[in-house]
Amino acid sequence: MNKKVSVSLIILTRNEEMHLKRCIDSARNIASNVIVVDSFSSDKTESIAKECGAEFVQHQFLNQADQFNWALDNLEINGDWILRLDADEFLTKELSDEISETLENISENISGFSIKRRVHFMGRWIRHGGYYPSWFVRLFKKGRGRYEVREVDEHVVISDGEIQNLKNDFVDSNKQNLEWWIGKQNNHSSREVLALINKSKDKELKPSLFAGQAERRRWLKEKLFMSSPKFMRSFLYFFYRYFLRLGFLDGVEGLIFHFLTAFWYRFLIDAKLFEYQKAIKNNNK
Repeated sequence: MNKKVSVSLIILTRNEEMHLKRCIDSARNIASNVIVVDSFSSDKTESIAKECGAEFVQHQFLNQADQFNWALDNLEINGDWILRLDADEFLTKELSDEISETLENISENISGFSIKRRVHFMGRWIRHGGYYPSWFVRLFKKGRGRYEVREVDEHVVISDGEIQNLKNDFVDSNKQNLEWWIGKQNNHSSREVLALINKSKDKELKPSLFAGQAERRRWLKEKLFMSSPKFMRSFLYFFYRYFLRLGFLDGVEGLIFHFLTAFWYRFLIDAKLFEYQKAIKNNNK
């Protein structure tokens, strides 16, 4: 890589001893420094981060967007470019090489790169159901990118300049068991309900059917999916993912993933919304 271009890797963690080294190792040939922003882990996350040569800082977690933006605002970031990964994510070798080659001769008008995510569930790549390819801005020029303020479904917004797509993938592959995954979705559903209740909160990424993938998905979610009847939309979601988008081609793991995403996570959001609205109604009597 051209020495004039440097990359800082920022990783958000909480109890990630199982994944952290894999994540850092995958970016060693492109990251000039690694910053781990931890929300008070009780396992070996800190010692692993330091053994891997990363800077380790702790900050109280509110949500992903707030934690990452806090890092941008308060930490000394030396890289010309910022790469963001979750601890249970890692770069493929092909992507790492591509980033290195691409940044050698980068145009001034390019401020960010969208990268495809591969989701692995119970050890299987979920290639169907509309989950691949999913594009996310994860590499951006310092000072040009910031996460929009949202409880969930947050995206990097580039202030100026162009965004290009990279050809290769990063991988989301959590090694925890199904019980952990279900608990995570339970917590995530509560944050999504909070986001739905606080609809007035500013959103920088505007829903649009005719823009990029992130804007289009937000339009479909907010204008179409959330306009469907409560509880019924979980059935519609499963039918769309599993049958229309061929989720059944991902085998038993795909069945479990799409069924639980629809009838655990999405159904749970509706149940919590129903509980909240019922409580409000009873309080107004």
